[in-house]
Amino acid sequence: MGRCHKRTWLYVGREYLLSFSVAFLFFFFIFFVNQILVMAEEIFAKRVPFWDVVRLVVYSLPWVVMMSFPFGSLVGALMAVGRIASDNEALAFAASGVPPRQLLVPLVLLGVAFSAVSFVMNDYFLPLGTIRYAEIYRRIVYSNPSLEIEPFSIKKLDDVTVVTGTVDGRTFRDVVLIDRSAERDRRVITARTARLEERERGVVSLVLEGVLSHASSSRESDRFEYSTSETLVYNISLKSVAASLGAATPSQQSSVDVWRQITVKAAAERALVAERDGRASALAWELAGRLRAISEAAGRDPAAVDGLRGEAGEVGERYTAERDRDVRDRSLRAYLLEFHWKFAVPAGCLVFAFFAWPVGLRARRSGRSVGFAVGLFVAIAYWGMLVAGRTFGVRLNVPPAAAMWLPDAVVFGAGLVVAVARPGGRR
Repeated sequence: MGRCHKRTWLYVGREYLLSFSVAFLFFFFIFFVNQILVMAEEIFAKRVPFWDVVRLVVYSLPWVVMMSFPFGSLVGALMAVGRIASDNEALAFAASGVPPRQLLVPLVLLGVAFSAVSFVMNDYFLPLGTIRYAEIYRRIVYSNPSLEIEPFSIKKLDDVTVVTGTVDGRTFRDVVLIDRSAERDRRVITARTARLEERERGVVSLVLEGVLSHASSSRESDRFEYSTSETLVYNISLKSVAASLGAATPSQQSSVDVWRQITVKAAAERALVAERDGRASALAWELAGRLRAISEAAGRDPAAVDGLRGEAGEVGERYTAERDRDVRDRSLRAYLLEFHWKFAVPAGCLVFAFFAWPVGLRARRSGRSVGFAVGLFVAIAYWGMLVAGRTFGVRLNVPPAAAMWLPDAVVFGAGLVVAVARPGGRR
C-alpha cells in the first residue's frame, strides 16, 4: 500500500490558500480601481444618485472577480511554493520521503476549484450582472439624458447622429445633427449652440440657435433644399438608446448563448460562401464559353474577335470580383474568440498552479517576495498575450482557438521545461 500524503497536502494547501487570499485581494483592488476609473467620467461626474452608483459598481464586480482568480492563483502559488522552498521545507519533505511531485497535488486541486469559480463568475454572474446593470443605467438615462450627450463626441441616438463641440453647463457649441427628413432624404442640421432640456420623460430636447438645415434628395441627385432659422427645438427619443443597453455583447453572454450564436452565424456564412462559389462557377463557365467563341471566330470572322475579347474581359473581371468577394461574417470571429476566452482564462488558474510548482521550488531566499515579483511579471506577460491574441484573431485571421489558448500553452510549456530541467521534477 502506498504512503498517504494527506497531511502534506493539507499543509501545502493551507499555505496556498493564505498566499492566494493576499494575491487575490491585490488583483481585486487593481481591477476594481480600473473599473471605477472607467465609470468615473461616465457616471460619477453626472450627479447620478449615490445608491444607483453603488448598485452599478456591485453589478460590475463579476468581471473583476473573474479576472482576479487566475492572476491570484498564479501569484499565490508562486508565493506559497517559494516560501516552502526558501525555508528549506521542501528539502525537509524530501528527506522525510515525500517526493516533490506530492507538493503539486494540492496546487492542482485548488487550481481546479479556482478555475470553476472563475468560470461560473464569467458564465453566469457576469451576464446576470450585465442585465441588472443595463436596467439601472436605462433608468438613469431616462432621468439624466446628459449621460448620452457629451462634449466633443459623436453619438448615435435613435435615428440621428449628434456631433458636439465645446460645452458650457448644459449648452453645447458647434453642433451638427445628421438624420433623415420625413421623405427619408438625408438631412444635415448645423447650429451655433444647442441647449439641453428635459421637457418630457424619455425625450432629449435640444434647443438649437443659429440653425442651418440642408437636405439632399435621394431620388434626384441634383436636387437639394436648405433653410435657416433663429431657433429650433429638436426632440430625440431615448427609447432605442435604452433598448440598446439591454443588448449584451458576446463577453456578457453565457457560453451556451455564445455557442448558439456561433451556430447560427456559421450556418449563415456557409450559405453565403456556397452562393458566392455558385455564382463564381457560373461566371467561369460563361468565361470558358466566351473564350471558345473567340477561338472559333478567329478563323471565320477576325473582325469580330476584338469585340468578343472585350466581352470576355468583362466576364473575366466579374468572375475575379465574385471569386475574391469576402463574405465572411467578422462578428462570427468575435463570438468564436469570446467562446474560447470563456474557457481559456478560467483554465489559467490550473495552468498557473502547475507553473508555480517547479518555478517556486527554485527559490532560495525571500520566497514570498520572489514569488510575488515573478508572478507579477508572468501576469503582465500573460495579459499581453491575451490582448495580442484577441487583436491577431480579429485583424490577422489567426484561428480563434489558437489565439486564446496560446497564452495557457506558453505558460504550461514553460512550467514543463522548468520541471524537467530540475532533478526534483523527474522524481
